[in-house]
Amino acid sequence: MAAFLQLAFLVSVILFCAKTAGYISVRLGQPSVLGELLVGIVLGPSLLNLLALPFIQHSMAETITEFAEFGVLLLMFLAGLELHFSEMRQNLHVASLAGFWGVVFPVLMGWGAGALFGLDSNSALFLGLTLGATSVSISAQTLIELKALRSRIGLSLLGAAVFDDILIILFLSVFLGIQGGGETAADVLAILLRMALFLALSVLLGLWGLPWIIRQTAKLPISQGLLTVSLIVMFIYGIAAEFLGGMAAITGAFLAGLMLGRCPEKEQIENGAHALAYGLFVPVFFVNIGLSINLREFRLDSLLLTIVIILAAVIGKWLGAGWGARLGGLDKREAFRLGAGMISRGEVGLIVADVGIRQGLLPHEEFSAVVVMVLATTLITPPILRYLFAQKRHGMEKKPLEAEQAEVQPEASNRSESEEEA
Repeated sequence: MAAFLQLAFLVSVILFCAKTAGYISVRLGQPSVLGELLVGIVLGPSLLNLLALPFIQHSMAETITEFAEFGVLLLMFLAGLELHFSEMRQNLHVASLAGFWGVVFPVLMGWGAGALFGLDSNSALFLGLTLGATSVSISAQTLIELKALRSRIGLSLLGAAVFDDILIILFLSVFLGIQGGGETAADVLAILLRMALFLALSVLLGLWGLPWIIRQTAKLPISQGLLTVSLIVMFIYGIAAEFLGGMAAITGAFLAGLMLGRCPEKEQIENGAHALAYGLFVPVFFVNIGLSINLREFRLDSLLLTIVIILAAVIGKWLGAGWGARLGGLDKREAFRLGAGMISRGEVGLIVADVGIRQGLLPHEEFSAVVVMVLATTLITPPILRYLFAQKRHGMEKKPLEAEQAEVQPEASNRSESEEEA
C-alpha cells in the first residue's frame, strides 16, 4: 500500500474512533477529550497496536506525530482567542492569586514527588510543571453545563485557569530555554532578553500591525482569507517563538491567538480555526498521546508513582488555588469550589507532558503516569463541581448575584427578589 494511502487509512481510523469515543464520553457526562484519550490507549500498543499492522510502515508513527503537532498549535491558538478581558477584569485580583498559587503548590509537590522516586532535578522539576497546568476548556465546559460560567465563582475560575496556563507556558519556555542555553548567569540573562525581545515585538505587531492586516484581508474577495492569514500568523509566531525568543512554539501560537482575539473579526476567525482544529488535527493529537502509551509496561513501582502523582495533582491544585482565592477575597465555600474547578488538567497538561517526552525530560514511565493523572483529574472534576454547586442550589450559600449572573440565571434572581420582598 502506498504511503499516502497508509496515512489516509490511519487518519480515517483515528478520526472515526476519536469522534465516536468523544460522543460516548459526552453522553456519559464527561468531556469528549477523555474518550479520545482512552481510545488512543486502546488503539495503541496497550491493546490493538494500530501502528504495528503488517501493511503500515514503521515511519508512519512519526508522520502521525508530526500531523498531531498542528493540533497542539491550533489548540493553544484557540485558547488565546477565547480570552475575554472585559468579563474577567472585575475578578482579576482573585484570578491572579488563585492562578499563581494554583501553579506554585502543585509544581512544588510534583517536584518533591519526582525527587522522592529518584528522578534527577531537571526531570523532577519538569514533572512538577506538568502538574501545574489547568484545562481552560474543561473548566469552562463544566461551568456552562452548570449555568455558572458568568457567576463570580465562574468568572474567577475561568480567569484563574487562563492565568494558570499563561504562567505554565512562561515557566515551560524559561525552563526549556535554560536547558538549551547554558547555566551561567550571562546565558540565563541572554535567554531572558531574547524572550523579552520576542514578546515586545509580538505585542507591538499584535496591537498595531495585525488589526490592519486582518482588516485589509477581510475586504478582499478571497475564499477563507481571514482563516488563512490567521493560520499564517499562528505559524510565524510559533516559528519566531523558537528561533527568536528561544521559547516553545506553543507560546507563540497562544500569543498569536491572544493578539487576534482583539480584532472585530475574532468570531469569524475562531469559527474557522475551531472547525479545522476539532474536525481534523486536535483529535489526532489527543489520540496520538494515547498511541504512545503502553500500559503493558506498567510495573508495581509505576503504579505507586501514578497514585502519588494523582494525589499531588489533586491536593496541590485544590489547596493552592483555593488558598489563593481566599487571599483574593472569596469566602471559604467559594474558594473551595474554585479550587475544585482547577483540578482538571486536560489538554494543557498533555501538551506540557508531550513536550517533556519529546525533549527527553520526562522518562517514559513518568509520562505514562502523567497521562493517567490527566485522565483521573479530568474524570473527577465534573462530578465534584456538580456536587458542590448542587449544594449552592439547595440553599447552603445564598448570596446576591451580580448583574451578569442575573442575566444568565434569571430564575435565581427572581427567587432572591421574592425572598427580599417577603
